[in-house]
Amino acid sequence: MKIVYIVLGFIFLGLGILGIILPLMPATPFLLLTLFFFAKGSDRVHNWFIQTNIYKKHLKSFKEQRGLTKKAKFWILLFATITLTMGFIFTPSIIGKSIIVIVLIMKYIAFFFWIKTIEEPTNEQSISIID
Repeated sequence: MKIVYIVLGFIFLGLGILGIILPLMPATPFLLLTLFFFAKGSDRVHNWFIQTNIYKKHLKSFKEQRGLTKKAKFWILLFATITLTMGFIFTPSIIGKSIIVIVLIMKYIAFFFWIKTIEEPTNEQSISIID
């Protein structure tokens, strides 16, 4: 089972890297899944991942402060809203559409009330972290 977690971790890592490169695709949710699956799969792979610049730049603040920047929240919510809206449009049943609306509302509630918003680190703050 651990190999499945590691494989899933690498799949989500690839999607997360694509999210870093592509402007409309968020990286953070995929990288969070990468972190989860690597932690479940192997201590060695997990420890490797938390030493990478990808982790330090995109997930470290979330893990330590339990929050996301406004920019990260915006892109995650935009991508999720577009995706769920497409599902809403192409779902023929009222029950399916109702479920999609409920999921979207719950996502916005979670992002506005559960996940706190943190400030973008300035150059001075990022330098002090490195030192």
